[in-house]
Amino acid sequence: MTEKQHIMIKGVKEGLVFLLNDQCEFATLLDELQYKLEKTHQQLLTGPLVHVHVKLGTRQLSDDDKERIKTVIRSQGNLMVQSIESEAKAVSEHQVNAQQLHALTTIVRSGQTVEHDGDLLLIGDVNPGGTLLCTGDIYVLGALRGVAHAGTSGRTDVIIAASLMRPTQLRIAEVISRPPEEWMTGDAAMEFAFLNEGRMQIDKITHLFRIRHNPIMFKGV
Repeated sequence: MTEKQHIMIKGVKEGLVFLLNDQCEFATLLDELQYKLEKTHQQLLTGPLVHVHVKLGTRQLSDDDKERIKTVIRSQGNLMVQSIESEAKAVSEHQVNAQQLHALTTIVRSGQTVEHDGDLLLIGDVNPGGTLLCTGDIYVLGALRGVAHAGTSGRTDVIIAASLMRPTQLRIAEVISRPPEEWMTGDAAMEFAFLNEGRMQIDKITHLFRIRHNPIMFKGV
């Protein structure tokens, strides 16, 4: 068997740390682990008891698979497995909120208020006098002619997007938009509002990638 680079073994004060690649097949990992212990690291298997800490990266294993790793390590000599740990995959704040996206098909009429904790996708219009309040992003597939407030909990990285942007007021966190006549482009393209250095700006939705690198996740639509 040709030695691969799926496993790294490092000596630390407490004993040994086994760093296991989290991208390869689990069976491949087991085979290489046994190979390394049998053929490459015989010098580690003599002398006093050595404590081993296994790091799985972001790989998540069942208890049975963890026991298989322990069995391979234990069978080779004086190694004792102290821990087998996985790292939680990093989840950005926007990804978390995207998982909370709520899709709603309605018309928000004068005097009505729609509130949501997370991102909101409204398929319909917001009439003058209607209000949207949201802790995350607001997407309106229709005309936004009322009030929209995104980031009600204080987030400043959110946006407000609409097919037709004609609001009476936009608000992101604590920043309130300028009077509509000062920034309305008259363009029929879908637009979005966002904060740039504490000031609200409007741009075409096709330019969203400039500030938002992760794709929008419309779950449940």
